[in-house]
Amino acid sequence: MSIENLSAGVSAFTSNVFLVTGERTALVDVGANYDVVSAVESRVDGLDTVVLTHTHRDHVENVDVVRAAFDVETVGYDTTHPAVDAELGATVRLGDHDYTVLHTPGHKNDHVCLYAPTAQVCFAGDLVFADGAFGRTDLEEGDRETLVRSIDRLLDAVDSDLDALYAGHGPSVTDGAYATIEQAGRAARR
Repeated sequence: MSIENLSAGVSAFTSNVFLVTGERTALVDVGANYDVVSAVESRVDGLDTVVLTHTHRDHVENVDVVRAAFDVETVGYDTTHPAVDAELGATVRLGDHDYTVLHTPGHKNDHVCLYAPTAQVCFAGDLVFADGAFGRTDLEEGDRETLVRSIDRLLDAVDSDLDALYAGHGPSVTDGAYATIEQAGRAARR
Protein backbone atom coordinates (compact mmCIF):
# COMPACT_ATOMS: atom_id res chain seq x y z
CA MET A 1 0.00 0.00 0.00
CA SER A 2 1.14 3.52 -0.70
CA ILE A 3 -0.31 6.92 0.20
CA GLU A 4 0.49 10.00 -1.87
CA ASN A 5 -0.71 13.58 -1.47
CA LEU A 6 -1.76 14.64 -4.98
CA SER A 7 -2.08 18.27 -3.85
CA ALA A 8 1.58 18.56 -2.86
CA GLY A 9 3.05 21.52 -4.72
CA VAL A 10 -0.32 22.77 -6.01
CA SER A 11 -0.72 26.54 -5.70
CA ALA A 12 -4.48 26.79 -5.29
CA PHE A 13 -7.10 26.98 -2.55
CA THR A 14 -7.53 23.25 -2.01
CA SER A 15 -7.32 20.53 0.56
CA ASN A 16 -4.82 17.73 0.53
CA VAL A 17 -5.99 14.85 -1.67
CA PHE A 18 -4.60 11.45 -0.76
CA LEU A 19 -4.34 8.65 -3.30
CA VAL A 20 -4.27 5.31 -1.50
CA THR A 21 -3.21 2.39 -3.67
CA GLY A 22 -3.28 -1.32 -3.01
CA GLU A 23 -6.09 -3.83 -3.08
CA ARG A 24 -8.69 -1.02 -3.18
CA THR A 25 -7.56 2.21 -4.86
CA ALA A 26 -9.13 5.24 -3.25
CA LEU A 27 -9.03 8.99 -2.92
CA VAL A 28 -9.44 10.60 0.47
CA ASP A 29 -11.03 13.96 -0.42
CA VAL A 30 -10.95 15.40 -3.95
CA GLY A 31 -9.78 18.97 -3.43
CA ALA A 32 -10.66 22.07 -5.40
CA ASN A 33 -9.33 24.49 -8.02
CA TYR A 34 -6.90 22.18 -9.82
CA ASP A 35 -6.90 19.21 -12.21
CA VAL A 36 -6.96 16.30 -9.80
CA VAL A 37 -8.22 13.95 -12.55
CA SER A 38 -4.94 14.24 -14.49
CA ALA A 39 -3.00 13.72 -11.27
CA VAL A 40 -4.90 10.48 -10.62
CA GLU A 41 -4.70 9.29 -14.25
CA SER A 42 -0.92 9.74 -14.30
CA ARG A 43 -0.60 7.29 -11.40
CA VAL A 44 -3.38 4.68 -11.62
CA ASP A 45 -5.87 3.31 -14.15
CA GLY A 46 -8.94 3.94 -12.04
CA LEU A 47 -10.48 4.37 -8.61
CA ASP A 48 -12.57 2.01 -6.53
CA THR A 49 -13.93 4.65 -4.16
CA VAL A 50 -13.73 8.24 -2.98
CA VAL A 51 -14.04 8.97 0.75
CA LEU A 52 -14.83 12.49 1.95
CA THR A 53 -13.63 13.57 5.38
CA HIS A 54 -16.19 16.40 5.29
CA THR A 55 -18.00 18.57 2.79
CA HIS A 56 -16.31 21.96 2.96
CA ARG A 57 -15.82 23.30 -0.57
CA ASP A 58 -12.02 22.96 -0.58
CA HIS A 59 -12.41 19.20 0.05
CA VAL A 60 -15.26 18.43 -2.39
CA GLU A 61 -15.31 20.92 -5.28
CA ASN A 62 -13.72 18.40 -7.68
CA VAL A 63 -16.33 15.70 -6.92
CA ASP A 64 -18.26 16.00 -10.19
CA VAL A 65 -15.19 15.76 -12.44
CA VAL A 66 -13.82 12.82 -10.44
CA ARG A 67 -17.17 11.00 -10.62
CA ALA A 68 -17.38 11.58 -14.38
CA ALA A 69 -13.79 10.56 -15.11
CA PHE A 70 -13.74 7.40 -13.03
CA ASP A 71 -17.42 6.39 -12.74
CA VAL A 72 -16.87 6.15 -9.00
CA GLU A 73 -19.11 6.54 -5.98
CA THR A 74 -18.33 9.03 -3.24
CA VAL A 75 -18.94 8.08 0.37
CA GLY A 76 -19.24 10.41 3.33
CA TYR A 77 -21.11 11.02 6.54
CA ASP A 78 -23.92 13.31 5.31
CA THR A 79 -25.90 11.71 2.49
CA THR A 80 -28.05 14.85 2.13
CA HIS A 81 -25.04 16.71 0.70
CA PRO A 82 -24.84 16.55 -3.13
CA ALA A 83 -21.16 15.52 -3.00
CA VAL A 84 -22.04 12.31 -1.10
CA ASP A 85 -23.48 9.34 -2.99
CA ALA A 86 -23.51 6.84 -0.13
CA GLU A 87 -23.09 6.84 3.63
CA LEU A 88 -19.90 5.62 5.23
CA GLY A 89 -20.33 2.54 7.35
CA ALA A 90 -18.39 1.69 10.50
CA THR A 91 -15.35 0.76 8.40
CA VAL A 92 -14.07 1.45 4.89
CA ARG A 93 -11.37 -0.40 2.92
CA LEU A 94 -8.62 1.85 1.54
CA GLY A 95 -5.59 0.30 -0.12
CA ASP A 96 -4.86 -2.90 1.79
CA HIS A 97 -6.40 -1.96 5.15
CA ASP A 98 -9.75 -1.50 6.83
CA TYR A 99 -10.17 1.92 8.39
CA THR A 100 -12.47 2.61 11.31
CA VAL A 101 -14.72 5.60 10.62
CA LEU A 102 -14.80 8.01 13.56
CA HIS A 103 -17.43 10.76 13.53
CA THR A 104 -15.49 13.83 14.71
CA PRO A 105 -17.62 17.00 14.47
CA GLY A 106 -16.53 20.41 15.71
CA HIS A 107 -14.96 21.73 12.51
CA LYS A 108 -18.06 20.66 10.54
CA ASN A 109 -20.98 18.46 11.59
CA ASP A 110 -20.24 15.76 8.99
CA HIS A 111 -16.50 15.50 9.73
CA VAL A 112 -14.90 12.07 10.05
CA CYS A 113 -11.42 10.70 10.72
CA LEU A 114 -10.31 7.34 9.32
CA TYR A 115 -8.03 5.07 11.34
CA ALA A 116 -6.41 1.76 10.34
CA PRO A 117 -5.10 -0.02 13.45
CA THR A 118 -3.22 -2.62 11.37
CA ALA A 119 -1.35 0.06 9.42
CA GLN A 120 -1.21 2.59 12.30
CA VAL A 121 -2.40 5.30 9.89
CA CYS A 122 -4.98 8.05 10.46
CA PHE A 123 -6.57 10.43 7.98
CA ALA A 124 -7.50 13.37 10.19
CA GLY A 125 -9.20 15.71 7.71
CA ASP A 126 -9.41 19.16 9.29
CA LEU A 127 -9.59 17.99 12.92
CA VAL A 128 -5.87 18.22 13.70
CA PHE A 129 -2.76 19.25 11.79
CA ALA A 130 1.03 19.10 12.04
CA ASP A 131 2.64 21.01 14.90
CA GLY A 132 -0.43 20.49 17.10
CA ALA A 133 -2.73 22.82 15.20
CA PHE A 134 -6.47 22.15 15.11
CA GLY A 135 -9.38 22.82 12.77
CA ARG A 136 -11.17 26.13 12.57
CA THR A 137 -14.33 26.49 14.62
CA ASP A 138 -15.36 29.95 13.37
CA LEU A 139 -17.08 28.61 10.24
CA GLU A 140 -20.72 27.52 10.01
CA GLU A 141 -21.24 24.33 12.09
CA GLY A 142 -17.95 24.91 13.92
CA ASP A 143 -17.93 24.53 17.69
CA ARG A 144 -14.81 24.57 19.88
CA GLU A 145 -16.19 22.37 22.71
CA THR A 146 -17.38 19.77 20.21
CA LEU A 147 -13.99 19.86 18.47
CA VAL A 148 -12.20 19.24 21.77
CA ARG A 149 -14.45 16.22 22.44
CA SER A 150 -13.69 14.93 18.92
CA ILE A 151 -9.94 15.28 19.47
CA ASP A 152 -10.35 13.34 22.73
CA ARG A 153 -12.35 10.66 20.86
CA LEU A 154 -9.56 10.38 18.30
CA LEU A 155 -6.94 10.04 21.05
CA ASP A 156 -8.99 7.27 22.66
CA ALA A 157 -9.33 5.43 19.34
CA VAL A 158 -5.76 5.50 18.00
CA ASP A 159 -2.77 3.67 19.45
CA SER A 160 0.04 5.67 21.05
CA ASP A 161 2.46 4.26 18.47
CA LEU A 162 0.52 5.79 15.56
CA ASP A 163 2.89 5.83 12.57
CA ALA A 164 1.32 8.47 10.33
CA LEU A 165 -1.22 11.27 10.54
CA TYR A 166 -2.46 12.57 7.18
CA ALA A 167 -4.08 15.98 7.65
CA GLY A 168 -6.43 17.84 5.34
CA HIS A 169 -3.95 20.71 4.95
CA GLY A 170 -0.23 21.10 5.38
CA PRO A 171 2.34 18.38 5.90
CA SER A 172 1.70 14.86 7.06
CA VAL A 173 3.10 13.75 10.41
CA THR A 174 5.26 10.62 10.38
CA ASP A 175 7.18 11.24 13.59
CA GLY A 176 5.31 11.80 16.85
CA ALA A 177 1.81 11.50 15.35
CA TYR A 178 0.09 10.64 18.64
CA ALA A 179 1.91 13.49 20.44
CA THR A 180 0.72 15.83 17.68
CA ILE A 181 -2.91 14.92 18.43
CA GLU A 182 -2.28 15.42 22.15
CA GLN A 183 -0.74 18.82 21.44
CA ALA A 184 -3.74 19.82 19.30
CA GLY A 185 -6.07 18.82 22.13
CA ARG A 186 -4.17 21.01 24.60
CA ALA A 187 -4.11 23.93 22.15
CA ALA A 188 -7.84 23.65 21.42
CA ARG A 189 -8.61 23.83 25.15
CA ARG A 190 -6.87 27.21 25.53
